Amino acid sequence: MIHKTTTANEFRDLVASPAKFRLFMLAKLPMAYMADLRVKALTDERATVTIPYKYLNKNPFNSIYFACLSMAAELSTGVLCMMHTYKADPIVSMLVVHMDADFTKKAVGKITFMCEDGRRIQQAAEQTKLTGEGITITATTIGMDEQGDQVAEFRFTWSLKAKSKLLA
Repeated sequence: MIHKTTTANEFRDLVASPAKFRLFMLAKLPMAYMADLRVKALTDERATVTIPYKYLNKNPFNSIYFACLSMAAELSTGVLCMMHTYKADPIVSMLVVHMDADFTKKAVGKITFMCEDGRRIQQAAEQTKLTGEGITITATTIGMDEQGDQVAEFRFTWSLKAKSKLLA
C-alpha cells in the first residue's frame, strides 16, 4: 500500500515543476495551457491558481471571459481532488457534477483563485475508498484581483467514487 503523505508530496512535486505541469496541461488541459493558468501554491489544505488578463482569454468588455475564470476556479478545486486521489488504492474517479458562481467585479489583470477546502476533499476521498460509495463534496474558491478585491466566488460540486477492484 502506498503511503498517503508520500503520494501527496509526489503530486505536489509534479505540480511544482513548471515543465512537467505545463506538459501535463498541454496534453490533458490544452485550454488551460493556452489561457496560461498557473498553480502558484498547493498544500493539503489549499490551492492557489492564477490567470492573467491577456488576448486569448479576454471578452469584448476588456476583462477576462467568464469561461476562462471558470477554468482557473475549477483548477483550484480540482488540483486538490487530484492530489488527494493521486495513485489511490482503489483508484478514485472524479467529476464535476455542478457549478455555480457569483461575479462581483470586472476581472482585469492577474486574478488569483484560492480554495481552502483541501481537508474536506481529503476526507471525502478517504471515505469513498473505505466504503466504495460515491460521495459529493462542494468546494468553494474565491477569485481576487491584484488590489485584493474579490471578483468572483465559485462553488464546484465534485463527485468522487472509488472504482471497484474488479473493474479497475
